[in-house]
Amino acid sequence: MPLSRRTFIVGLPLFVGGCVSAEFANYAALTDEPFPVNAIPLSQIRPELRRTEVAFGGDYSPGTVVVNTPERRLYYVLGNGRAIRYGIGAGREGLTLRGNAVVGRKAKWPSWAPTQNMMQRDSRYLQYASGVPGGPRNPLGARALYLYRNGRDTMFRIHGTNQPETIGGAVSSGCIRMVNHDVIDLYERVPVGARVVVVQA
Repeated sequence: MPLSRRTFIVGLPLFVGGCVSAEFANYAALTDEPFPVNAIPLSQIRPELRRTEVAFGGDYSPGTVVVNTPERRLYYVLGNGRAIRYGIGAGREGLTLRGNAVVGRKAKWPSWAPTQNMMQRDSRYLQYASGVPGGPRNPLGARALYLYRNGRDTMFRIHGTNQPETIGGAVSSGCIRMVNHDVIDLYERVPVGARVVVVQA
């Protein structure tokens, strides 16, 4: 039986409330990690950058990761015209990968060391030349997906961050940055060998 206008209006707050509850759950504290992943207040993530399932066009196979750098969005393709959309921070112009790659390996709470190019570009990175162990102070965050081409590491990563305020912006390192909650979710969906397409303007 079709819904009356009154029934629709009365039920609308429940529908909207359900969406908000799901978003709160997406960014609630994660208690089963080896290091704390605190809850992120929704006020710190713009609505269009929060993880959600959306309509998605394009000739991509299910399981493909599409990084749209100008949009500051990453899409995990589900198929049948749908994808999961995540907000990202992407590298400044000239510092971001372009085109096709694959996930060559994955790591939980990875260690990190700056590349030679990063240290030449910015002397602040020199203090980290010997590396930073995995943990809450590591700039790769809770997870990292390492992007390869032709069997070789491109030195670009999709990784976590403890700085949700940087999502939606151009970040200096050139890698693809996600809040820890989102990169953990993506990590569980994406196997080694998955195709990654980085779209530039």
